[in-house]
Amino acid sequence: MAVRARGRPVSGLLVYAGGTRYDGVSGTDRHMADRLAGFTDVLYVDPPRPVTSGLRDPETGEAGHVLRAVRPGLWRLSPAAPPAAYRPGVDRLTAALSRRAVRGAARRLGRAVTAVVVAGSMDLIGVARGARTVRYVTDDLVAGASLIRMPAARLAAVERRMTARAGAVAVVSPDLADRVSRLGRTATLVPNGCDVSAYAGIEDAPLPDDLPAELADQPVAGFVGHVNARIDIALLEAVADNDTPLVLVGPVSAGYEPSRWPRLVERPNVHWVGRKAYEELPSYLRVMDVGLTPYTATAFNRASFPLKTLEYLAAGRGVVSTDLPATAWLAAGPLIPVARSPKEFAAAVAAELSVPRTPALVRRRREFAARHDWHQRVRLLADLLGMEIREVAGR
Repeated sequence: MAVRARGRPVSGLLVYAGGTRYDGVSGTDRHMADRLAGFTDVLYVDPPRPVTSGLRDPETGEAGHVLRAVRPGLWRLSPAAPPAAYRPGVDRLTAALSRRAVRGAARRLGRAVTAVVVAGSMDLIGVARGARTVRYVTDDLVAGASLIRMPAARLAAVERRMTARAGAVAVVSPDLADRVSRLGRTATLVPNGCDVSAYAGIEDAPLPDDLPAELADQPVAGFVGHVNARIDIALLEAVADNDTPLVLVGPVSAGYEPSRWPRLVERPNVHWVGRKAYEELPSYLRVMDVGLTPYTATAFNRASFPLKTLEYLAAGRGVVSTDLPATAWLAAGPLIPVARSPKEFAAAVAAELSVPRTPALVRRRREFAARHDWHQRVRLLADLLGMEIREVAGR
């Protein structure tokens, strides 16, 4: 949708610089931006996309920086960047172009930038003089350098610079709070959350037409999320080895386990349906009885706060997770069994599948998840920005 200039800035604008594209897999940044837009105007900024001559935005067909309206009070900016945008030297030009794109978008929207949240690796801390700024650390970028294909040394330097310059620092996990403290700052813990209301009618959600109908009458384990190097395929294989019906929902990264992944999804008891929109997830979670958080034991994962764990509980489903600091922080006790090896993981899944899903157990899971609702997380971030949380009419 085209966005046209409206003259001089007349109201405040929160710039949210995400670590992923707004239209990517729904994660921390999109959930936060969507909910912040209920209280103030938000400009979500995608990571800059490197372009070459003649290459246009795949969604709009426009060249250069692309600004589009998502819904009232929420806009999305996709900045263009030069080829090799993140190489040393070029990255400074990329950052300068991104800051210029944000200022230009604010002028076109007729808004003054009053607050900035930077969750990705692009330094937009100084994009607007006088704006309140928060560096929101949602991942250990240095530990995950290979995953996002950027030099670890560059990411470490960017992290130090943004941590030092931000007005406040927020993190999603206790591990990240420790990392920030080593950089000389105190961080506010703003963990990931969930939306319990999204699963209020899960038992009446339409059954997916790309899964066998008989799964609705069997104990089923499932995984929802991005299948990439963070996921321990040995744990999924161990679950499948038990002849447990296994449903996998989400995209798979190119090059992920090139021989083992195809063999896994070819098994008759394994059903991979690819990426689905967030709005479709209740249908797939309806089929599942136990959700899986099968993360590898890496520094990157230890610093993470998996969204899926709380989403499973919000849907009233059981959970089995690997041993993560975020899981320990939740202190959910028997609601989230923890396993440390493929054999333990498969056994824990089998044990959870044997537990009847009674109304009382579903209610207990959902009540626990409700204590970690996104609206509570947004309030923590809004406090750091000095925002007054008050619902805007019509949003």
